[in-house]
Amino acid sequence: MVKTCPFFGKCGGCKFDFAATDYREKKLKQFPISDHDAPFWAPVGARRRADFCFSDGKFGFFAPHSKDIVQITNCPNLVDEINNILPRVAALPWSGSGACLITLCDNGIDINIESNVPFFSTEFKNAMAKLPILRATWNGKVICENAEPTINFNGQIVPYTAGAFLQPTLPSESAVRNMVIDAASHARHVADLFCGLGNFTYATGADGFDIAGIGTSRDLFRRPLSDRQLNQYDCVIIDPPRAGAMAQCKELAKSNVARIIYVSCNPESFRRDASILISGGYKITRVVPIDQFVGSAHWELFAILEK
Repeated sequence: MVKTCPFFGKCGGCKFDFAATDYREKKLKQFPISDHDAPFWAPVGARRRADFCFSDGKFGFFAPHSKDIVQITNCPNLVDEINNILPRVAALPWSGSGACLITLCDNGIDINIESNVPFFSTEFKNAMAKLPILRATWNGKVICENAEPTINFNGQIVPYTAGAFLQPTLPSESAVRNMVIDAASHARHVADLFCGLGNFTYATGADGFDIAGIGTSRDLFRRPLSDRQLNQYDCVIIDPPRAGAMAQCKELAKSNVARIIYVSCNPESFRRDASILISGGYKITRVVPIDQFVGSAHWELFAILEK
């Protein structure tokens, strides 16, 4: 483990120095729920995806509370595969400004760029094509593609959609999936809401529902499953975006679902949604803090609610 991050305090990627001896103590104080199990701590240097920024030819991370870019070609919190390619990505002929998401898939690197410039130059395309990557996209348009990026979810190989959400580290992904599998092990019929690429869906044999993913295409914000539709399930897994799932939780609160497994990347929206479920007769029986985003102020959590 590194003794300290050379960019801590300069780059805005981390709120806490993950190499400090009191890192865990300081971060745990930020978890807003007092009654919880022992946290799961993701290892340092295991992040397989990172969102970089670029502007005026500079590439890196934003400085704290600023649009200034700290140029970075090596981050001690990232996997070696990303750090190995980072100097070459930073040296690309960048134009305009935007975000660059670099993801290590199971078979190689995927790069997804969102920019205020609608088109990339021929120079940029040729330079990108020389990188040892699987695919690169710019505002949804493929720049180059050598092979389709894939992700292996506990033995199930699925295509990786450019820009799709993926748990930032493999250890934390496995830990949360194992918690979900264990919690759903006695269920006869499971629904996986906001199922994404299927991290929990395949492992639990669930019916998947999502706006865009491997399951039934359904906008669960505007058209949540009704309580009558939910009543066919004895267990529901829900893993919404940071905004939470207020509309869906209002329907769940009216349902007869015996167990809800809630995975949240925002404890504040979880508390709001949990209060809706509690008003419907549910009780929180377990909460596990998960340090998914090492160094940041963000917490993930795993919770079980039962009726």
